[in-house]
Amino acid sequence: MKAIIVDDERLALKKLENLLAEAIEKDIQFEEIRTFQDPQAAIEAVRNETFHLAFLDIEMPEINGFELAEKLMMLQPHLHIIFVTAYQEYAVKAFEMNALDYLLKPVHVRRLTMTMQRVAKTMVSAPVGDSATNQEMICCLQNLHYIDQQGEVQFFPWKTLKAQELFAYLVMNRNKTVSKQTLIDLLWPEYDTVRSTTQLHTAIYQIRKIIKNLGLDLEIKYKDERYRLVWGDIKLDVEEWENAVRDAPPIDSHTLRTHLSIMAKYPGGFLEEHSYLWAEYEQERLQMIWLSHASEIAEWYQSTEQFTEAILLYQQIREKLPGMEDGYFGLMKLYAMTNHPREVTKQYQILTEKLKEEFDVAPSKELEQWYQQWKQGRDAR
Repeated sequence: MKAIIVDDERLALKKLENLLAEAIEKDIQFEEIRTFQDPQAAIEAVRNETFHLAFLDIEMPEINGFELAEKLMMLQPHLHIIFVTAYQEYAVKAFEMNALDYLLKPVHVRRLTMTMQRVAKTMVSAPVGDSATNQEMICCLQNLHYIDQQGEVQFFPWKTLKAQELFAYLVMNRNKTVSKQTLIDLLWPEYDTVRSTTQLHTAIYQIRKIIKNLGLDLEIKYKDERYRLVWGDIKLDVEEWENAVRDAPPIDSHTLRTHLSIMAKYPGGFLEEHSYLWAEYEQERLQMIWLSHASEIAEWYQSTEQFTEAILLYQQIREKLPGMEDGYFGLMKLYAMTNHPREVTKQYQILTEKLKEEFDVAPSKELEQWYQQWKQGRDAR
């Protein structure tokens, strides 16, 4: 097995390299351990040779460990990431990125040994294989792209935005028939019949050509003035993620990593970067599934008194869904529980101002009642 260590501090690099030598498990044999102070040099190394394990410092200038992990995993999707940092508050973000482990500085031999035991189990249960065996996947979460057979992110070579939007709409309605008139009304409502029909045919031709050139197992069929995108042996990220949420086991200390990994597979809303009006209903539906799942994890953290992790997760809920109460309300309850009254009031004020400014509404009766009762309890002390 080959590993890299990336840290902008030379002494930290040397210390971790020495600790690895002391913590090696009998099932783990390192062919090579490479160290880098420059993240760009690490990227070039991973671009040119295969590695299996990467220890990444999070706090680095120019490019942090999270950004570096994304770049490295685009080059080698099988690469196992272990983050190293002096700050515990990065834990949720680390596991959201499906990191194998998360080490706090100063790293101790006993803790590193546990990490290497986890590496050994992972390698045995899921050995690194040929990345060329990956199944292709169309991706609609955050933006429209696809994953090729090498597991690398690729973007479609669209010539027009209308062709891209038409393909996205057909993907959302995969295996369903959509009338020609529906597509014209949706994408070319301002054109006359002749011109809009020409635009539709041109876009369909472009999509078919791209599908063929990329070798994707998709087919657009036309019959009785209706189109249908026939789905073949190819994955869809939305379905994969939604099925994972539905089939996930109850949350406990043993299944937490699974749930955090599922969260990491939801980088953003359904086609949110494209701002398609017709996609809003699906965006909202998937957002509610994500919110329910994230809230369950946050509530489990709270029930096990892992308050820092719960707060970080509610902050993430607030950032992803700033127009909804859930993140603010969760933070208010946690700050009340951990005796941070100023933060409770701060969250309430931020929410109240935001709802008034953007929607001209007040907080819900439930939240308002909870806040007033909490405030009365504070005043009575």
